[in-house]
Amino acid sequence: MCGITGAIWTDPQLAIDQPVLQRMTEVLRHRGPDDGGFYLGEYRLRPPYEAMPGVALGFRRLAIIDVAGGHQPMSNEDDTVWVVFNGEIYNFPELRNRLEGAGHKFKTHSDTEAIVHLYEDEGPDCFRHLNGMFAIAIWDARLRRLVLGRDRLGQKPLVYRHQAGRLAFASELKSLLEIPGAPRDIDPSAIDEYLTYQYVPHPNTIFRGINKLPPGHLAVYCDGDLSVRPYWEPDFNFERSISQAEAIDRLRSTLESSVAMRLQSEVPLGAFLSGGVDSSLIVAIAQQKTAEPLRTFSIGFPVKEYDETSYARLVADHLKTDHHEFQVTPDGVGILPKLVWHYDEPFADSSAIPTWYVSEMTRQHVTVALSGDGGDELFAGYPRYKAVALSASLDRTWPLRRVFGANVWQSLPSSTRQKSTLRRFKRFCEVLSTPPLRRYLDWIGIFNEASRATLYSDDFLGQLPDSDPMMFLESAMSRADQRDPVTAFCLTDLTTYLPCDLMTKVDIASMAHALECRQPFLDYRVVELAASLPIGMKYRRGRGKRLLRAAFGDLLPQEIWTRRKMGFGVPLEHWFRNELRELTCDVLLGETARSRGYFRPEVVQEMVESHLSGKFSHCYRLWSLLVLELWLQRWCDGTP
Repeated sequence: MCGITGAIWTDPQLAIDQPVLQRMTEVLRHRGPDDGGFYLGEYRLRPPYEAMPGVALGFRRLAIIDVAGGHQPMSNEDDTVWVVFNGEIYNFPELRNRLEGAGHKFKTHSDTEAIVHLYEDEGPDCFRHLNGMFAIAIWDARLRRLVLGRDRLGQKPLVYRHQAGRLAFASELKSLLEIPGAPRDIDPSAIDEYLTYQYVPHPNTIFRGINKLPPGHLAVYCDGDLSVRPYWEPDFNFERSISQAEAIDRLRSTLESSVAMRLQSEVPLGAFLSGGVDSSLIVAIAQQKTAEPLRTFSIGFPVKEYDETSYARLVADHLKTDHHEFQVTPDGVGILPKLVWHYDEPFADSSAIPTWYVSEMTRQHVTVALSGDGGDELFAGYPRYKAVALSASLDRTWPLRRVFGANVWQSLPSSTRQKSTLRRFKRFCEVLSTPPLRRYLDWIGIFNEASRATLYSDDFLGQLPDSDPMMFLESAMSRADQRDPVTAFCLTDLTTYLPCDLMTKVDIASMAHALECRQPFLDYRVVELAASLPIGMKYRRGRGKRLLRAAFGDLLPQEIWTRRKMGFGVPLEHWFRNELRELTCDVLLGETARSRGYFRPEVVQEMVESHLSGKFSHCYRLWSLLVLELWLQRWCDGTP
């Protein structure tokens, strides 16, 4: 687990020299405090041959596998292929055996060297043979090309800037900003997307001219040209014909294999344990495969509504793990500057706060932690899938949809609390008359289309392109448009919300503390199996994760299987009326924010006053606006 950065250039005026490369690499030190390395190949003419591009590769290492021998950048025997790599390749022992059988000689025991030799045999097709999480850059001097690859589910980040004469890449945006002349031009459409989703979706970033390499994609830069294409394209419209018994057998063997592969480590390893089904199940399987008690970690909050430690303790006692529990009092004011610096882009998922704390505490004991991310998307675990199933049923019975969609429901009084039952019911009903995809976006979004139009100034509206942020969901949804509605939206979340929100959240929060997180549910074999299963095996009568319970029900206490899902959150509603009150007013209503001209000041002021007075909860919207403005001050205005 590391940080990578670098560039390739065909224009000598755009060369990356040693001091710049060192700055690009040093700003990633938090991702890899154990070691660092560089490779610098100068641009040169080779008459009568074509010019050799200049290349710079930078690396920061968090040593996990082959601690002694895994230094990067790493090359092949004749130094014609160089690799920098962030992540873990879990099937590297099998790849190594195959490659040694084909005559390759290994100098180390690292997974990185398997990538080097696999590329020599397979070229850019090498990525489809890797089981792991990764962001990889490969310099091939023989063909004068740079190849980039990102893992299938976007567990590891990779951003790049392509301009005439140069391609630069990095694990984090802040590394690219160390290049002299790097643009900091805000993309208005990215702000529009951010306020819709609480993140900026790939392939965009908040800055014009800088992109994210999408999950499951590779990029090849050669002779000044860049091509980007997918290497992993599962058929999400395929539904497997399979019995319940066979599905259970396949799921058990595949998930158990995934967990076992992710237990490889030469440094201390543990697991996050929230007390929810997914993390508890990963811990249960891992404990079966380890001789010593597995170290598990959970955090508790003083607000009962956000505290799951009793469930985590129940699981830990049941499985006899070496459990560590931390009680923390989240400090919204104190942690915001850290989040703004580390996340590079505006990122408004407030669960980044507890993820930050649990990563910080866990790193005091271990270097690697397993987590349960992915279980909800693969096995229909989110409560919103109930709304999807119910609305799909109402769509088939037009009279009922007309009754539930009637305006009369909106006149009912409801609690100011964001998650009150009646408020959720009203939100469900008010969008029933819209198409399913627009309806879903309104349910999961922060600012819907109408509220964004009200918020934006005329000048900002004039800067927006005709494209709709919903196109991001629409493109993902088209890959599963022949499946039932719940499966289609599960798989849409798998390729949008999971990589752009959850994986970004976990990667940045954990790597800020030099902690590696591994997600067994996101082994591509588990993903492809789960995606192909009929919905009746995963979701029925308002309950998801049925197959998980059928396959692994005996591993966990029944209270865990039947408990109500609790989000990993913080008390935003309370904060904005107390700890964050002064900061919110100063930042959102101050002259700096007003002078940007993005938003109508009277709309922002009404939103702040409405929330502070208790008339209505705008906590998620206010959090999005607060994070955005603080991010702009830090990364665009130069505020320390």
